[in-house]
Amino acid sequence: MLPLGDAWDGDCRANPDSPCEPDEITLLSYCNMGYARGCCARFPPGDGPDAARFTIAADGAADGTADGPDGPETLRVYYVLERDHHPWSHGPLEFSRTGSAAANQSASEATLGLARAYVASYLRRISEASGH
Repeated sequence: MLPLGDAWDGDCRANPDSPCEPDEITLLSYCNMGYARGCCARFPPGDGPDAARFTIAADGAADGTADGPDGPETLRVYYVLERDHHPWSHGPLEFSRTGSAAANQSASEATLGLARAYVASYLRRISEASGH
């Protein structure tokens, strides 16, 4: 299973001063899977994470908590950023079903962007599974 639920494309922003569009093999092998350190020339140096992993911790509309404090529009996501296949940082995130992140999230903008992609993939899959 792909870490973000689907294969994604777009610009590489590993070097924010010179974004580029990776080729398909790079996208599928590195960008979409993580662990590109030492394999991709654009992978940033330093003591950062190698991969991002996400899971839906709660879905107010799907798990029967629609009347609870989270409400039917709230998705609770848990993320783990990994370095050398070990947790590097982790935490909870909250999103609306439209993909808007709740205010005061502790994750970086890059992590929030990846989480939004994961949420979009999750919502697509549950919509397809329900026949909508």
